[in-house]
Amino acid sequence: MHRSLLRASLLSFAIASVPLGFTTAHEPDARPAEADIIRAQKPRVQIALLLDTSNSMDGLIFQARTQLWTIVNEFARSKRDGARPRLEVALYEYGNDRLSPGEGYVRQVCAFTDDLDALSEKLWQLTTNGGTEMCGEVIHQSLEGLAWDNDPRTYRAIFIAGNEPFTQGERDYRRSCAAAMGRGVAVNTIHCGTREDGINGMWADGAKRGEGEFMWIDQNHKRRHIPCPQDDEIASLSQELNGTYIAYGRDGAVAAERQVAQDRIASENATAGAEVARANAKASGVYRNAGWDLVDAIKEGKVKIDEIKDADLPGNMQKMDADERMAYVNQQQQRRADIAAKIQSLNEERAKFLAEAAKNSANEEAETLDTAAVKTVREQLKAKGYEVEK
Repeated sequence: MHRSLLRASLLSFAIASVPLGFTTAHEPDARPAEADIIRAQKPRVQIALLLDTSNSMDGLIFQARTQLWTIVNEFARSKRDGARPRLEVALYEYGNDRLSPGEGYVRQVCAFTDDLDALSEKLWQLTTNGGTEMCGEVIHQSLEGLAWDNDPRTYRAIFIAGNEPFTQGERDYRRSCAAAMGRGVAVNTIHCGTREDGINGMWADGAKRGEGEFMWIDQNHKRRHIPCPQDDEIASLSQELNGTYIAYGRDGAVAAERQVAQDRIASENATAGAEVARANAKASGVYRNAGWDLVDAIKEGKVKIDEIKDADLPGNMQKMDADERMAYVNQQQQRRADIAAKIQSLNEERAKFLAEAAKNSANEEAETLDTAAVKTVREQLKAKGYEVEK
């Protein structure tokens, strides 16, 4: 697929800002038995992100950090059989001298997780260093080291990004890509450099053998920032959303702090689009926190309100009886829905503003990680029977 310079990238950015279908807060509560059925029927998406963390890849890592939420939002815009997918993302780094040579300079940073804040935290902890980039090895390890779903309806894909020849290392990339294809896992390659170098370096061949897409990007490009009148209010509403979360259990307080920390990082990178994109993701159906948020946990049937120990609840809920606790959870869920609706309305206005700005711009912007990945994701989801909102 052609991945050259994009004219009218502002228009693409406007489309990426369209509201995402805020289903998390709007869907009715389900009894635990019903929730088990819902989870079993919910479409599943598994993405393994394999990032080259050698010396020259600082730009790629920055794009991955700041554009994560834009990519996440593409899944939030998708439905299959009327349901939003359950998104799970794994992260590997490779090609870094700090990693073990006995492991092929490859490290699993995190296994499949639906905790997107934890994933973002891991991305911001990555550091670059010189090394040997063995694409065949990291693909192999991601296939063998992750719990890939066997359901043929599940969208399973590897996205591997780097700049050195795809042929490096003792493990033949052709065998790794063939193994992925045999398991129904698409191998999408993202060459950080020119199309010609990507073809010569066998990145295109890797995608072909893995039945994925070959892309090429400018990993050092920083997209021109267009301030929008809606940005400040969207950011404020994102902070309000945090107040609807009820941290419970052993890890609740730590996870709530992580949520705030990732908000702060996104705010510090607002000019890269991270703050608004994160706000959109937080208000969408793929931002799930059932592991520590009582609202999501009860909604998904993970816990029952009358079985939670007092000590696992926040102080303001410990003296409530079961009915009062359930009423409080429902109140927070409704608040979340109301805030999400406001974000939706503001994003509609924001998308129109950016679309108008795109009409008056003749600037060309280089392809970056998010623009390349979003187009590929959209096409591959449709091939899996998804409907993807514009």
